[in-house]
Amino acid sequence: MLAACLLTDEPVVLRNVPRIGDVVTMCRILESLGVEIEELDDHALRLHARDLAAREIDRELAARIRASVVLAGPMLAREGYLRLPPPGGDMIGRRRLDTHLLALERLGARIEFESRRFTMRADRLIGDNILLDEASVTATESTVMAAVTAKGTTVLRNVACEPHVQNLCEMLVGMGAQIEGIGSNVLTIEGVDRLHGGEFRVGADYMEVGSFIGAAAVTGGSIRIREADPQHLDMIAHVFRRLGVEWEVDGNDVVVPSDQSMQVVPDFGNRIPEIKAQPWPAFPSDLMSIALVIATQSDGTTLFHEWMYDNRFFFVDKLVYMGARIVICDPHRVIVQGPSRLHGEPDRISSPDIRAGMALVLAALCADGVTVIRNIGQIDRGYENVDGKLKSLGAVIERLDDD
Repeated sequence: MLAACLLTDEPVVLRNVPRIGDVVTMCRILESLGVEIEELDDHALRLHARDLAAREIDRELAARIRASVVLAGPMLAREGYLRLPPPGGDMIGRRRLDTHLLALERLGARIEFESRRFTMRADRLIGDNILLDEASVTATESTVMAAVTAKGTTVLRNVACEPHVQNLCEMLVGMGAQIEGIGSNVLTIEGVDRLHGGEFRVGADYMEVGSFIGAAAVTGGSIRIREADPQHLDMIAHVFRRLGVEWEVDGNDVVVPSDQSMQVVPDFGNRIPEIKAQPWPAFPSDLMSIALVIATQSDGTTLFHEWMYDNRFFFVDKLVYMGARIVICDPHRVIVQGPSRLHGEPDRISSPDIRAGMALVLAALCADGVTVIRNIGQIDRGYENVDGKLKSLGAVIERLDDD
């Protein structure tokens, strides 16, 4: 949604913007391109891409976040040119860019890779019928933004349909784009000449909502999560229920009671249940780490299968240090036997990525003794003021200097 402001020379106001590390980095990239950004309040930004002063993204900034790649679509649509270094982000396995590049080429972009930079050019983007070779969130977002002002009709098939993709598409429609099929895996986009500004709201982050539900479950606490957009939590509720965790919906709030069963529900025939990450609307990969920690506190055995990313489970050894009973079958599968009484770990815990870092926080909250988690800048990239929020819920947690 920040990147979409590049598609118009009129002001765009975004509300409910999280104050997280990745947003700070994205705003720095946009400012380097010439976008004027004004902070209206703690969670509202006014962005005005009146005139763009640059068409190249700083290598160091691009390397900090995965989302730098979504700038390709709007920059090609607006300027017809972009020099883009490879994006960064969590090291959870190979994260290919082929889907992005192939889709943009189908719209008429010419792309070269040299000196570790992509050079992208387009005289005029032209709509096409495109089948994405994987339902990539960022590839869907970048391609949609490229297509909304392309000449003619674009049909995108096998698109990602996560809530944040829907949020972006609804924003683009509010700016004058013509998009049909929002929420499905096929989008039909009729190109328009120009987009206008507007005011839009960033929806709730289901990864953050799921993380706080998990924090309540493993500590036996009861919390209310306000403005949680529970309409997007059906599959998460289904999977968490299999781990003995349920919640109630009160308007747009989620209320997690303290009397959870924390009992794994076996498959029919008393077989070990499998929790498997798959594209939306199935269970999201980004919550596998949180669900795994919940399973360490639930009574029963669960198989976790993460086929999407090779390194998603590379934090599991740290849970084993803390006393979890986990069998690592291979890089993609682990078996968790719970409940385990976890103990604090003051020396060997470091956050390898955003979600694993938050999962380790949950493990520390329910462990006996003190745990020290290092490299917390990873957590700050995706969670706003997580220590302050947990402290307000009763956690004994403090942020330390590096030394």
